[in-house]
Amino acid sequence: MSLGLLVCLVLVYGAIFLLPVVPSQPNTPDGLSYLVKIKPQSGLTAIAQQLSEQGLRVTPLLFKFGAGSLFVAGKLKPGTYLLPLRGSLGKVLIQMARGDRVRESIAIIPGMTIWQLRALIDAHPALIHQTKGMSSKELLQSLHLSYPSDEGLFFPDTYVFDPDEPDINIYRRSSQAMQKQLALAWEKIAMQSPLKLPYELLILASIVEKETGKSGDRDLVAAVFTNRLNKGMLLQTDPTVIYGIGSNFNGNLRKKDLRKDSPYNTYMHKGLPPTPIAMPSKESLQAAVHPAESGALYFVAKGDGTSHFSKSLNEHEAAVDRYQRRPAHTPVNP
Repeated sequence: MSLGLLVCLVLVYGAIFLLPVVPSQPNTPDGLSYLVKIKPQSGLTAIAQQLSEQGLRVTPLLFKFGAGSLFVAGKLKPGTYLLPLRGSLGKVLIQMARGDRVRESIAIIPGMTIWQLRALIDAHPALIHQTKGMSSKELLQSLHLSYPSDEGLFFPDTYVFDPDEPDINIYRRSSQAMQKQLALAWEKIAMQSPLKLPYELLILASIVEKETGKSGDRDLVAAVFTNRLNKGMLLQTDPTVIYGIGSNFNGNLRKKDLRKDSPYNTYMHKGLPPTPIAMPSKESLQAAVHPAESGALYFVAKGDGTSHFSKSLNEHEAAVDRYQRRPAHTPVNP
């Protein structure tokens, strides 16, 4: 390598890594960095123009030259970046090539209802709220889903996203994740299962989710409801009744609520309710597919997060007396 070429390379890379292109004054509340946003599907010229419009001292020619010199021209990622004050073009390019962006997240919790999920997404300040005010039918149409309800269709998980991302993307990603988990679970459904459609599996899994206080009880809870479905018995599960009451539920389920007719009143109507009642976890889906080998037809909460399972009504009533009708301050024996 000639001395002239070496000097030229030193000057080029020196300019890329030493000359500041990021302003010295911050534009973030913490006063420590400079925030810029790059739109999706932006090419080198568009990125350079966006950076220039946001205050960086770059031109398309300089930006392309720097990206080519560092071999990152095809690796720059869109998103929101916190750049170091007085950072060089080289630092900016390397940070964008690594995708070292500001990320946000939102968590869908197992057992969450669609009302709770929509309120959570509507309130997230980093999302663009395209779906706010949409009806359930409109949301399903936007996601190209054909179901009687949007309940239960979104898989519980933590979803990471870029700031200013449309909220429909969260619904789309979580619904696709649920469809995948539902399909995987349905592949393992037993021939003798009373469930005839994947949607029925989703409904049962949502009931298991809401009825399970301790994760280790899921397969036993699923067994009770599976046994009841096989025998044509009423499911008699409080969470479905509560779901049917909706936002009017005040936390106190009364006898008159159990006598009020509703498609979700499983004390009055045999079989599964018409839709899921919550977002079931993967574990609840698996429990509904593989219930425990148990003849239990009843269960009652023991007060410690677990349940007592019974095969007969007499045994169940004794368990209810022991765990729920005992005098106040009477300790529960293991």
